[in-house]
Amino acid sequence: MSKLEKWRNDRTLAHVVPLGIILIMGLIGGNVIPYIGFFRDHSELPWWQRQPEYWILGLEVILGTAALLFFWKNYELKWSKWVWFGAVMGAVGIVFWILPTQLYEWLGLEEDPEGWMKRLGIQERREGFDGSLFENGSVQYWVAVIARFWRAVVLVALAEEIFWRSFLMRYLLDRDGPAGRFWKVPFGKPSILTFWVVTLAFVIAHAPVDYAAAFIYGVLAYWVTVVTRSLLSVVVMHGVANLLMGIYALHFGKYGLW
Repeated sequence: MSKLEKWRNDRTLAHVVPLGIILIMGLIGGNVIPYIGFFRDHSELPWWQRQPEYWILGLEVILGTAALLFFWKNYELKWSKWVWFGAVMGAVGIVFWILPTQLYEWLGLEEDPEGWMKRLGIQERREGFDGSLFENGSVQYWVAVIARFWRAVVLVALAEEIFWRSFLMRYLLDRDGPAGRFWKVPFGKPSILTFWVVTLAFVIAHAPVDYAAAFIYGVLAYWVTVVTRSLLSVVVMHGVANLLMGIYALHFGKYGLW
């Protein structure tokens, strides 16, 4: 067996690498690129220098999708009657995510509040990805928007749930055993430890403005996991939630949501 095949058959790598790619690309885009003098927000520069987040998005989508396809046979994405339940819970969960910024509008606020309202994420959320680098309706615009939806609905939904629910929940329940034995832990087996660690890790992986919403969503996702015992159901939940969030963000100009 070649080294490439050994990597492809490594179940742990399969569950860790896709999310690792997303996190690394996010780190590059958010914490490395802004401090490199080569990239400047000047109109006379080509777009890939002015707004590198666009090509970073494309690179992330390509690498992340390639990793998922490379390791695909390792994932337990079997059809279940609970998939529809996951879709419904995705719609329910995203309501809590969107509600804080919608409250900002309903309350008629004109600037981001402080105190408990800030901690709940009640902010305007106008600044973010909107595809405006390219002319609205152009081919380039739609390529950028479709890439953003693919990242949110497919790539992130798969990579996060494969890591949080299929890998981390199992690992925590048998982390001191022989290497790889934790894969024998049934998918979705509940415990107080996995609830708190996985839910809080999911929260911390998001921006502080989303902490309150992420905690509620994380609790719902954990519940769907232990009730359905179906990885596909919780992936569909995440995908539906991100799809609805993206539609809402584009329709109402709440680009900071995604």
